[in-house]
Amino acid sequence: MRLQYRRRPFFRKTRKPPSGPSVKENQSSSTNQNIQQLGQINVPDLESNLHCISIVGQIEGHLVLPPQNKTTKYEHVIPQLVAVEQNPNIEGLMVILNTVGGDVEAGLAIAELIDSLSKPTVSLVLGGGHSIGAPIAVSADYSIIAPTATMTIHPIRLTGLVVGVPQTYEYLDKMQDRVINFVTSHSKVTEDKLRELMFRTGQLARDIGAVLVGHDAVDEGLIDEAGGLGTATAKLREMTSGGKPEEGEDA
Repeated sequence: MRLQYRRRPFFRKTRKPPSGPSVKENQSSSTNQNIQQLGQINVPDLESNLHCISIVGQIEGHLVLPPQNKTTKYEHVIPQLVAVEQNPNIEGLMVILNTVGGDVEAGLAIAELIDSLSKPTVSLVLGGGHSIGAPIAVSADYSIIAPTATMTIHPIRLTGLVVGVPQTYEYLDKMQDRVINFVTSHSKVTEDKLRELMFRTGQLARDIGAVLVGHDAVDEGLIDEAGGLGTATAKLREMTSGGKPEEGEDA
């Protein structure tokens, strides 16, 4: 007995165009990625010649901090600063700080880059600009602090395993001198006054140092002016326009 197989008619299926994400979905995905990776977001429908970088939480150095810590990674900030320098559409940079400090070398690296930018820079301390946040604050061409913001000035400390040899303390002294020289050369505070603030006793519970609140940082010569976001924006626009008033403003 023969088995017969019938051929099924061949139907050519029309291919549908691949359904990809729309432009809005791509923009939303890019924005979410910027928030997760860099903590930055572009304000929609706003073209500005000023760029803003935030230094928040703890400045992370060569060691990765625990996931529950809010950190600013120097490998994220440094490329942004390089991009600001190379972008011809950006004429000024605002650095907003609310940091507890962190890695000394990472903080100094960020401060040196801000200082070496060829474009006008303004720093604004909100909440706190503690420890190694102080050199970053003074690295800008003009520094501003909110009246309720604080800055903790204290000596450099080491955590973890420390080799108890004279070379360790010499290394600490050299690193301390690096921070002091940078701060004094980029602000109006004197070296003697800065050292006195660092080694002041009675203000911190478990450490030596001083806490400067708003106008105190201005009075000591560490910060140029007390103000807020409006003050910082107006100052940066004045610097980018060469000291001339903006359009619509009185001379």
